[in-house]
Parts: sequence; C-alpha cells; structure tokens
Amino acid sequence: MNETTTDAQMNAWADDPNGPVALHLRQALMPVEGPGGVIFPPTYAYPDKERPPYNIDKLADGTKVATIDSVGAQANRMEPVFLRARPDQPPNRYAALVPQVDIQYGNEKSVSLLEAGHRLGDAIIRSTKEKLADGEVAMLGKVRDAFSNFQDHGDASLLAKLGPTSLVFGVWDSRGTQAKLPRIVQSTIRAEDVSYLRRSAQYNPPVDYADLDVFTDAEREKSKSDLAQRGFVHVPAVDTHGGVIANGPIHRNITINLVALRRLDGTNGQALRRYVLGLSLVAATAPMDGFLRAGCLLTFAPDDEGCWESVARDGRRTAVALSEDVAYEYAKGVAEAFGVGEDRRLVFDKTLAKADAKAKRAKKAGASG
Repeated sequence: MNETTTDAQMNAWADDPNGPVALHLRQALMPVEGPGGVIFPPTYAYPDKERPPYNIDKLADGTKVATIDSVGAQANRMEPVFLRARPDQPPNRYAALVPQVDIQYGNEKSVSLLEAGHRLGDAIIRSTKEKLADGEVAMLGKVRDAFSNFQDHGDASLLAKLGPTSLVFGVWDSRGTQAKLPRIVQSTIRAEDVSYLRRSAQYNPPVDYADLDVFTDAEREKSKSDLAQRGFVHVPAVDTHGGVIANGPIHRNITINLVALRRLDGTNGQALRRYVLGLSLVAATAPMDGFLRAGCLLTFAPDDEGCWESVARDGRRTAVALSEDVAYEYAKGVAEAFGVGEDRRLVFDKTLAKADAKAKRAKKAGASG
C-alpha cells in the first residue's frame, strides 16, 4: 500500500488528462450468518411467472450470477450520506459539503433532494416553489436554466450549485432539455455461483372465526380471498421464492470514472472538477450500511475489505491509500474553494404537479392523434 494519498495526487486525478481513467475498489462481502447463508436479492415483476423474481444471469459455463444491489439502488443508498442529521442524531460532517435542499409537502412533512431518485431531473423538483423573503418562485426555471447551460454551453457549474450529487450519481433531464450527465460513481453488488431456493409457509388464525359466528362456512368459501387479506382464515403460501445461497464470492465493485469527471467544465472548471471529485471520494469511501432489505444483511468478509486502485489507460493497476478521513479532508478543502451552493427551502405545489402531468397527457394525445 502506498503512503497516504496527498491533495496533489487527488488534484491530478481531476486535472491531468493523461492521468488514470478510474479508481476502483472490489470488496468481498458475506451474509451475517456466515458463508452459505441465505440472502434475498431484490425482486422484480417479470411477466413469466415460472421464472424466479430475481435478476439471475447464466454465464457461458453455466454459472449463475445474481444481482444483490443494482447501480441505481447503490446510488440511492450512497447519496444520503450528505443528508443533514436529524435533531436527535449527532452532526453529520458531510452535510456541509453540499447544499441542503428540503421540499415540504402534505401536513408539514418534508423530503430532501438527496432522497429524490431522479435528483434535479425528478418530478418533485418540477412541482415545487422556493420560499423567498419577497414571495415564492417556481424552481423549474432555475433548474431548466442549469440544464440548458450544460446542454448548450457544456457548463455544469449551475448544476453543481443547485444539486451537485446530480453530477456525482448522474442525472437525465428526460422531461425537459434532454441533458444527460453520466454517473461518475458507480457501485454494484453481485453474488456468484448462486443456488435458487423456494419456501412455503402457512398462516393459521388463532381462533376459528366461523365458530364465533363472524361468518358462516358458506360466506367463508364465497369471500375467502377478502377474509384472507384481513387475517380471518388459513392462508397457505406454497412454493414461493426463498432467496439464494452464494456458493461463490459476493463482491461489491465501486468505480469512480475519472474520464467522465475530467469532461466536466464550466465557470472555474478546475475548482468544479475538484469539488465533484471530493464528493465522489466521500460517497465511495463512506461506510456502507449492509442491511439492504429483509433477509439480506451483509458484512465485510474477514481480512478482505479490498484495496483502492488507480487504473491506467493501459490497464496497469496501482494501489492507492484512500480512506474515509482522507477523502473528507480533501472534499472539505475543495468545497470551500468552489463554494457550496445555498441551502433551499422548497414547497410542493399541487397545481404545478397537475399542470406537469396534464402537459404529458396532452403531448401523448397529440402524438397519437
């Protein structure tokens, strides 16, 4: 392992067009139950009811590989590392690195832009107004200007001021300018050589509700499905999906695309690229929560947490000492140099949402006519 990576080395990753093309980390994971433990991948509603509801691919040699967490799912888990801590939590040092954009909706509820799956391209942003001292203004104009500035002039600086994680994890303004920025940080978790399991279960109510005259036997047979949903009758669940066992390794692969990073430009482009790099390094090195879903709690494999490597154009790989603290200290400095955008308090506007949905329907109707 190299000595601690310096600011100069990290600056070169953002600045040097002949520098490495990527940074990569391969982490070995395992179920909390240990090797051979059953884990549950995400499920998908495939039309073919006979196939497992998991994303399982078969390689040329017959080995089956299961997606345990997709690129999008991993991004949605990594992005909230920048969220401002709740009042009952310790302060989050990463929150000051990005603008905190909160959207109020409903009965004093709120959601952060960092929790919106499509980031600055999300429908909730198109349906909000910003509260200012002298009134309210729709956010759509500001966001559209930022996307247009990138689409027309290659300038991503306004996007970085409004929502910089859109540059880190990618964004597509598919409902507007069609501007698209690729992911700079990409992460997936896959399990190799998996065996698919089935399971069956049976729910038995604590009492016989028919004997208690809640319904008759005839009524039970007539409305069995409705009664089952309410928990009044026996419900068998037979031969359903039961997770997978990984006979091979489970790996998390994280890639920071330095080529895509160095293509970013704008006002004070060098500071912009370094800022986005700092955020990318923080997102990639912050500890991962291994509880992915019910039945899937992963930990690092003992003695194999992986090692960061820089990857050159010719494929040569060089170990780099990249830790969470090193990434944070660098990110803090470059964020100050670039200037973090303003925090914003937005309010969801039902009228704007309805108009947006109506415009989409009108466009479809016009196309079909």
